[in-house]
Amino acid sequence: MTTRLYRPEDLPEFRDPPLVETALSLQFQPLQGFSLVHVGLLWHKFRHTFPVIEEHAPLSAIGETFGVPSPRQVEVTIEGEPPLPRVWFLNESETELIQIQADRLTHNWRKTGKISTPYPRYERIRTSFRHELWEFQEFLTDEKLGKVAINQCEITYVNHIEPCEAWHEHGEIEGVLRAWTAQERDFLPELEGGSIQQRFVIRSGSGGPLGRLHASLTPAWEAEGRSPILVLTLTARGSPLGQGIDGAFDFFDLGREWIVKGFSDLTTTDMHRVWRKH
Repeated sequence: MTTRLYRPEDLPEFRDPPLVETALSLQFQPLQGFSLVHVGLLWHKFRHTFPVIEEHAPLSAIGETFGVPSPRQVEVTIEGEPPLPRVWFLNESETELIQIQADRLTHNWRKTGKISTPYPRYERIRTSFRHELWEFQEFLTDEKLGKVAINQCEITYVNHIEPCEAWHEHGEIEGVLRAWTAQERDFLPELEGGSIQQRFVIRSGSGGPLGRLHASLTPAWEAEGRSPILVLTLTARGSPLGQGIDGAFDFFDLGREWIVKGFSDLTTTDMHRVWRKH
């Protein structure tokens, strides 16, 4: 498959986006022999940039499938060694981190209450993650642990939408999403709040499925609990568009395009004015 031409100038631009977190994530075949000892050795490669370390529960494998669902399989679990934790390497301000487990590598940027930093833009995060992946693969080679065999790529944007002239309460979803309209009801009162889940198939030029864009809107409260917010999460997930690392990063570029254009499609023109779309 030929390398996809990436043109960020084709995308909608928001001067004040409600973005609070982004993540680029690669899932691969589990690394045989990868242990906590290796995690400790790996940290020494990254600790100059990510000096803080945390442990979290591992994420389950996930993937996008298409066609007729296969018959449900009965899962049999055999007790044995507990799975390795998911380990975070964080920078000092905790605004960026790498997540590592036996079948996954992720780079996150996020806003935190500790420090206010502007979003560094997708291109910079992409470059950083590609370098981190190169260092990770170099480490695996040195330790004779093999190569990453990537089977899923995932890019996520999380947005915290604050009240404005377009909406004030959780139930006023129509002020934020175009696909949601307020209609008169014979009995039910006005909506108090709710969650919305949507998904769209990402297709190639020939119509074949490449992955999915998942969109969810959930009600929440800001950190001090004084004001409602709506959390809009957009995740593009699918298989690499070609062989090796280039194919994986081609999917990231495609997923980012779907997320940005999808965000613009899903949200109202009133909110576009608040976020200063141009």
